[in-house]
Amino acid sequence: MSTSTPRKVSLRDVPVDHRRGGRIQLLLSPRSAGATSGFMGVGVLQPGEFVIEHRHPYSEEFVYVVSGVLTARIEGESYVQLRPDDGLLIPKGVRHRFENNGEEPAKVVFHNGPLAPRPDLGHIDTEPLLEEGPPPNVGGPVATGGPS
Repeated sequence: MSTSTPRKVSLRDVPVDHRRGGRIQLLLSPRSAGATSGFMGVGVLQPGEFVIEHRHPYSEEFVYVVSGVLTARIEGESYVQLRPDDGLLIPKGVRHRFENNGEEPAKVVFHNGPLAPRPDLGHIDTEPLLEEGPPPNVGGPVATGGPS
């Protein structure tokens, strides 16, 4: 669904994903907005919550902290504390995990780009999922015989 006109999408109209921890919503994606170069979402982690470790083999991840304090664990070893108005660029293929060790909810905006050749190749979990369920449907090319 590629489009050449601006497309407004409201956070209240996109599903919430809790499988990897926290409250993750993909706001602008190939499916929701016709994006062709990446996707953008919002995450909210309550105190004590985390997003499991994962990596993106085809995409850089851009993270911007709106409120609260997050700790990013990089490659299982180094830790980066992120406060409001901090941004973090995570290169392609680098394992990372986000933790809210603070006392208030943490809200982040993230963008991943470019898109993987197929959605099932774009996100590799390196820790077990916290909840079962289908992956978010970001859209894009459909894998033959695999998830879309």
